[in-house]
Amino acid sequence: MKKRILQLTGSFHQGGSERQAVSLASMLRHDGEFEVHLAALSSDGPLGDDAVAAGFADIAEFPLTSFYDIGFLRQVKNCAKYLRENKIDLIHTHDFYTNVFGITAATYAGLNARVASKRETDGMRSTAQDFIEGIAFGRAPAIVANSTAVKEYLMGRGIAVAKISVIYNGLDVEKFENAAADGIREPYGLPSNVSIVTLVANLRHDVKNIPMLMRAAKLLGDTKAHFVIAGEGELMNHLKAQAVDLGITERIHFIGRCTDVPSLLAASDICVLTSKAEGFSNSILEYMAAGKPVVATNVGGAAEVITDGSTGYIVESDDDATLAERLSQLIENKALAMRFGAEGKRVVGERFSLTRQLNETKDLYNSLLS
Repeated sequence: MKKRILQLTGSFHQGGSERQAVSLASMLRHDGEFEVHLAALSSDGPLGDDAVAAGFADIAEFPLTSFYDIGFLRQVKNCAKYLRENKIDLIHTHDFYTNVFGITAATYAGLNARVASKRETDGMRSTAQDFIEGIAFGRAPAIVANSTAVKEYLMGRGIAVAKISVIYNGLDVEKFENAAADGIREPYGLPSNVSIVTLVANLRHDVKNIPMLMRAAKLLGDTKAHFVIAGEGELMNHLKAQAVDLGITERIHFIGRCTDVPSLLAASDICVLTSKAEGFSNSILEYMAAGKPVVATNVGGAAEVITDGSTGYIVESDDDATLAERLSQLIENKALAMRFGAEGKRVVGERFSLTRQLNETKDLYNSLLS
């Protein structure tokens, strides 16, 4: 009889953690070794359609308003009841909120095989949130870190090294290899005769540090490139106001949520990450899979995938002058940009496949279930 696995995601929005959770659940379901269930704290978001298409027709939902009210305890009991009634053998949670909620519910249900996830380093959570998540980590026999940088961060917080498994994010490389760039520039008002520099990130948290790219755009001047910010969130209007103050509104394009990231990247020339903190950026993998040179800040696991001067450039956070300089080099030297892009594509194909991620995850599950 197959062991039953529950994947618990926070929502179905297009954040990195959510995409990884839905992708992993879908892979495990297709693989067939386990009976896979999927649940969420909120059913909102377009990835829900992907989950249904993968065969998850009955997705449980445990909505929360706070960790500090009676509703939290009520939903913990509901989740524990779900775990018992569906005879779940292992739960895997995927972000801060699901770590705290899911590990608590699994403990209450008496479910011993509990896997938490950590996808970020310092800078994202308050002291109180770190404390609460630390309690959840203490109750989790296994924690998946998506980079060595995250593993070291967890060890620095006193998490036992034996609990931590580094499993890098996987990526469907073929989706980026087969993407077509035709027809992408015109709908977004992007000129055909300039380089396009693209950043894909949510606009919900200032840790993504979008102003760093905007300041670099100002330094590059009027003729070098146009800049695309692909993402949605409550910081959008504030960032647009900053673009007005910098005088770069003609060259910067806030396109909101992009439903076809592979095609957008295919139409781009250079891709950027400007975060102040990260665990391991899905966007970097997507940039490289699309064959684009990457300029990224030296945060989280960026240096674990980008080789400076080979697949792109690493710059320090908030160093917009160096960012502008590196972008200028790649804009002016097309051969260098193409060489970086080709090498990055090779690296992602070899080291960050979905098959590798699936097999390493299954090995972890089986070690706990045995």
